[in-house]
Amino acid sequence: MKKVALIFTGGTIAMKVNSKLQGAVPGVTPNELIATLREWTDYDNLVGIEFSKLPSPSITPEKMYELKHEVDKFLNDDDFQGVIVVHGTDTLEETAFYLDAISQTNKPVVLTGSMKNSSELGYDGLTNLDSSIKVIMDERSQGRGVLVVMNYQVHAACEVTKTHTLNLDTFKSIEFGPLGIIDDEEVIYYRAQTLRKDYRLSAGFNDKVGLVKVYAGMHSDIIDFYTQSGYKGIVLEALGRGNVPAMMMDGIKRARTAGLEVIVVSRAIGGRVLDTYGYIGGGKDLVKAGCILGGNLSGPKARILLMLATENGLNHDQIKELYRQ
Repeated sequence: MKKVALIFTGGTIAMKVNSKLQGAVPGVTPNELIATLREWTDYDNLVGIEFSKLPSPSITPEKMYELKHEVDKFLNDDDFQGVIVVHGTDTLEETAFYLDAISQTNKPVVLTGSMKNSSELGYDGLTNLDSSIKVIMDERSQGRGVLVVMNYQVHAACEVTKTHTLNLDTFKSIEFGPLGIIDDEEVIYYRAQTLRKDYRLSAGFNDKVGLVKVYAGMHSDIIDFYTQSGYKGIVLEALGRGNVPAMMMDGIKRARTAGLEVIVVSRAIGGRVLDTYGYIGGGKDLVKAGCILGGNLSGPKARILLMLATENGLNHDQIKELYRQ
């Protein structure tokens, strides 16, 4: 039986309540989690690696880049079936999408975590780890890119998002639902990825990429800030179908003149953007100004992709093609 690497980055799954601090803090080691798993299962092929003890808000693009190289050590080892990255849930989807966009292997990579810490009733950490191992060991998981496994469901990194601050069933693939489920000892796949593209970008990042959530009555101030601060690009979480208030257009045009790439996605949780509207600030106006439509991607994922694109030295047309569905 081939081995499974479990790379622990931190997060709620490795936390318990500290009575003095009256809050959850790191307190469970990878070895403790693996030992508990072995008590309840017959897994004897698990290799644990403590990469960090960070809550997911502290996972930076630098850490994602370092994590990629750690993951590759095991993906390049023929003794390993695949890799599980154990991660906090707040930024889990961003790390998953980063790893997916630079994936160069057919071996499965799974990200998982927990919504409850080990001091809470109903701790879901061990269940999610067990499900993730089953997914890694299933031959049908190969060639599916990076996966997210939570609450007995398998999701594609490009499709999944965290939808609730508390609910165990927080990770959802809004447009099409999960790829499959884990039912008892069986992994059941319902479908293939719908949105995934085989980007195969080189690892790296340019974190001088901003993310702006558009709101009613918004002006160009924040756009001008990014333009004047040496940023390489901006992702706009625009309104509805991909529109912005008219007052933003001058700032957007200044950004484009300065060479910034401007990607337009929607702040709506589902659906793609399209140049449907021709009024000032509408999708057609944005496209005429040189903005790029980001399809169904969420703002954070569109930002990850633009960070990679600018680091890879892609020009405007190449970046446009990258976002084309």
